[in-house]
Parts: sequence; C-alpha cells; structure tokens
Amino acid sequence: MEFKELAKARFSCRKMNDVKVSDELVEQIIETAMLAPTAVNKQPIKIFWMKSEKAKNDIHQATRFTFGADTFLVVGYKKEEGWVRSFDGHSFAETDAAIVATHIMLQIADMGLSTTWVGYFDAPMLQSLYPEMKEYELTAIFPVGYAAAEGGPSPRHFVRKNRDEMLETL
Repeated sequence: MEFKELAKARFSCRKMNDVKVSDELVEQIIETAMLAPTAVNKQPIKIFWMKSEKAKNDIHQATRFTFGADTFLVVGYKKEEGWVRSFDGHSFAETDAAIVATHIMLQIADMGLSTTWVGYFDAPMLQSLYPEMKEYELTAIFPVGYAAAEGGPSPRHFVRKNRDEMLETL
C-alpha cells in the first residue's frame, strides 16, 4: 500500500473478532519494529510479546482496553540508554519508543490487522509481575487482531485540525 493511503486507512480499532493472529504475523510486526530509526541508533527499546495465557490474563488485569484481542505487544524504553541532547540534557528514549510504536501500528495496518495505542494501563502492576519489565518505562500496549465488523473507526477519527492550526511557516 502507498504510505499516504496506509496513513489514511489506519484507525484505532476498539473491537476485534475472535480470529487468532498467527505467530508468523506477530514475528513480521516485531521485525518491522526493529527496523525503526532511533536517535544515534541507541535502540533503548524493549518489546514484550505477551504470549502466554498468564501474560494475556495479566494484560486484562492491567487495563480494560483490550478490545477482544488475544495478542498483545508492550513497548518500553530505558531513559538512561537514549541519546541525550547536550544543549538541555533531553533524552530521546521516549521519542525512540514512540517511533518504534508507530512502526508497529503501521505494520499492523499494512498487514490487514488492527490495533490501537493503549496508554491507559497499570504499568507498575505489570512491572511487579514481570521483573524483566522493571527497568523499563512502559509506554504502550498494542492489542493486535482482526477488526470486528462493528470495529471501524470512531467518529473522532475523522476530526482533524485544519492546516492553519497544524502548521506555521516561519
């Protein structure tokens, strides 16, 4: 799909059907995420594939925003591993995580799957259950699945600022 068309077609899916996503498709999503550019190629990111039944149940405990999905990817970052801008000490680790997360969302859409960026979740709970996550700032959960027939975009999806509100030419 041409990129602009992909960007237009992607939406936050809030209802998925019960068709399981194959491990092979999840592997493709992860491979694409790993291609994402990061500042100075520091790659301060970790992707957690919540694959076991326990992990999936724990996601349901951490957030109510699972939308019927059976597959979940969690994105985290280590602030101290990100490139730091010398002028003000700003770490780009969170920005890098957002770039990786965007690659995940767009790859999912390009494959005909659906997701939404879930930011409302109990990160401390997940970190207490999974020692592997303790050192990471958890920034997003991506429920991955196939959109249900009634799982299309919400009316808010089509609300956009106009060009003058979004752009200022200096």
